Amino acid sequence: MQLTLFTDASLRILIHLARQAPATVTTTAELAQMYNVPFNHLNKAVTLLSREGWVRAVRGRGGGLKLGIPAAEIIVGTVVRTTEPGIPLVDCPSCPLRFNCELQRALSEALQAFYGVLDRYTLADLAQNTMLLGAPPSAEAWAPVTPAPPCAPEGIQTVQPS
Repeated sequence: MQLTLFTDASLRILIHLARQAPATVTTTAELAQMYNVPFNHLNKAVTLLSREGWVRAVRGRGGGLKLGIPAAEIIVGTVVRTTEPGIPLVDCPSCPLRFNCELQRALSEALQAFYGVLDRYTLADLAQNTMLLGAPPSAEAWAPVTPAPPCAPEGIQTVQPS
């Protein structure tokens, strides 16, 4: 399973804010530059995180973003479920095996295990390490991606021209 760049940006925002002192705020522009994420993409993530109550926007001069609730109360599995689209791991509507397929059952079990592990972690757990998160993804990583044509090998994706 591969998380979307939207989920990646959302988690980076939350981890960054969790590592700040409680009175400190960070602007969306600062986060976009720091993590090399397009401002509009990051702003969409901030909007969702704010709507969920995980991030609070402080308005006015000197305003910015900070956590809306304590990091220990934010469950990583819940964040990932909220930010990931509800697409199944496999899409089998025309497969002749769809009514008696063990692959779907195995993948469903694997997905439940994946979220089960993430549910054991809070944002506070992820924010404990005070070392830098590593190099941000390149600008090309945020280019729009379309699924590969049906005849291409599984896992290959193509980038749309700008």
